Amino acid sequence: MVEALTIVLAMGVTRGWRSTLVGTTAALLALAAIVAALGPALTVIPIETLRLIVGALLLVFGLQWLRKAILRASGWRALRDEDAAFAREAAKARDAVYEERAGLDWYAFTISFKGVLLEGLEVAFIVITFGSAQGSIPLAAAGAGAAALIVVVAGVIARGPLSRVPENTLAFGVGVLLTTFGIFWGAEGAGVEWPGGDAALPGVLGFVLIMSVGFVTALQRRMPAPA
Repeated sequence: MVEALTIVLAMGVTRGWRSTLVGTTAALLALAAIVAALGPALTVIPIETLRLIVGALLLVFGLQWLRKAILRASGWRALRDEDAAFAREAAKARDAVYEERAGLDWYAFTISFKGVLLEGLEVAFIVITFGSAQGSIPLAAAGAGAAALIVVVAGVIARGPLSRVPENTLAFGVGVLLTTFGIFWGAEGAGVEWPGGDAALPGVLGFVLIMSVGFVTALQRRMPAPA
């Protein structure tokens, strides 16, 4: 959501807010339609099968996020800089040729729509998977909506990139959580009975966190010495 907001702010500041907000709204409506269509469809799948599928998919997303976060935390990959990202998007917007379609600045509309849709698909995926696995799509959607509201309010107040938001730390945390739930639900779907049921979740979370921090430490030790 922070990355999507950076794109929207860059478009609004440099190209104007009308087309930018129309593109953002269109993307949000598309994401809502995806959640509304896929959420109920997943609830008809047997819970064991659903948790196996959801667990596998969460592992795919979680390990991808966690890998990037570990590389950034260990210094092997540059930390994401929202100030730099904002500057890049703003420079592209200033240099883009103005083309009007249906009374809209097509560049601002397209970039805002694409940015919000692509970044929002991950949010929609988390809402659908967590909501379906726990039997409460509306509650998962409400949580995502609350997070979006916080990010938007912060963006309106800041009127610029949210460089003070510890996005890399948040990404590390989200990667750990998605991986944890992926392991837990995937194993349950495969027939594993966790000791204590849901009470085993903190243990899985601790294992994933310790392993992740261990990888960060090991990679930091392998960093070449500065010349």
